[in-house]
Amino acid sequence: MNIYDNLKEEGLEMPELPIPVASYVPAKKYNDLIFTSGQTGTVKQKLIYEGKLGTDLLIETGQASARLALLNCLAQVEHIIGNLNKIEEVIKMTGYIASGEDFGQQPEVLEGASSLLMELFGTKGKHARAAIGVAELPYNAPVEIEMIVRVKD
Repeated sequence: MNIYDNLKEEGLEMPELPIPVASYVPAKKYNDLIFTSGQTGTVKQKLIYEGKLGTDLLIETGQASARLALLNCLAQVEHIIGNLNKIEEVIKMTGYIASGEDFGQQPEVLEGASSLLMELFGTKGKHARAAIGVAELPYNAPVEIEMIVRVKD
């Protein structure tokens, strides 16, 4: 299975590497694990969707934002290891969903990213996850995702 072929089949390409906006590293390798910092749905440094789920945005828009955030996580991993085919498995994904009052469908929003992982990586994409509702995210982003992957040394 070639991840880049799977991306092409989905009509996707790896995004331009997002630039950090503060004093942190976008991803860090420790032994055979890579931890990404939280990524939002930006394309060429521009946030594509803004607002909160349940008040400003529909679930489908949140799912699209989650897919973009996931691609940005993968771009950070690729930057460290050079080739996404070196990913052995996705360990965990945490999604933070900017949520309006009484919005409780965070898992459905994060499913946009989870299902993309399965499409791209097959069984290697099965992961533990947490979908957490929050009051605000940086720059009015609707979704922020961080992940942990295990890679070939």
